[in-house]
Amino acid sequence: MSIKKLIVSPHVDDEILGCGGILDKDSFVYYCGIDESRVAPEPGRRIPLEERMKELVATAEFLGFSYEVNRTSKVNFYVEQEIKDELERVINKIRPEMIFLPHAGYNQDHRIVFHAAQIALRPHDKNFFVKKVLVYEALHDFLWSDKKFYPNYFIPIDIERELKAYELQKSQVRGMRTPEMIVNLAKLRGIQGHCEYAEAFMILRWVG
Repeated sequence: MSIKKLIVSPHVDDEILGCGGILDKDSFVYYCGIDESRVAPEPGRRIPLEERMKELVATAEFLGFSYEVNRTSKVNFYVEQEIKDELERVINKIRPEMIFLPHAGYNQDHRIVFHAAQIALRPHDKNFFVKKVLVYEALHDFLWSDKKFYPNYFIPIDIERELKAYELQKSQVRGMRTPEMIVNLAKLRGIQGHCEYAEAFMILRWVG
């Protein structure tokens, strides 16, 4: 199997918040885990897994990407070795031209996934070598993180398409990541990239 872009998503919604504008039929998303989630302003309510999956399926159908969900790793309790082994398997199966990793900010799952991916992507005679490795942005890290994100690669996006995809995951629309905030960040990155709206990435490896 060969595909252009592999997006590693610690949770269902990270792929939209960080890469929603570039997701298409040439993309494969690997979700490191999925669980029930509380939704404000109803702190006692949990969204069942079945509902989360329906949102994921609707988003994938809308944007056209394919995906795989890891059902064994438990959100907030990821084990680096297990994630590393899974990522090696997926990378060797997909053999992508580019891979997009989450920024290792304050979220513990993001940090574990990022570090596990660094190991999985090391030059190795048994592993497929991915020539282009980029880090995508997390909106919450823009607001609060001790690990700074230094964008050096910008891709113009259709902001309305990204917002529609985000709205399809309605259980994940929260006060700290509103559609307005997504628009404002995309506008800022667009200014940096000399276009109207953009998503920003940090290049870790780029072999021409």
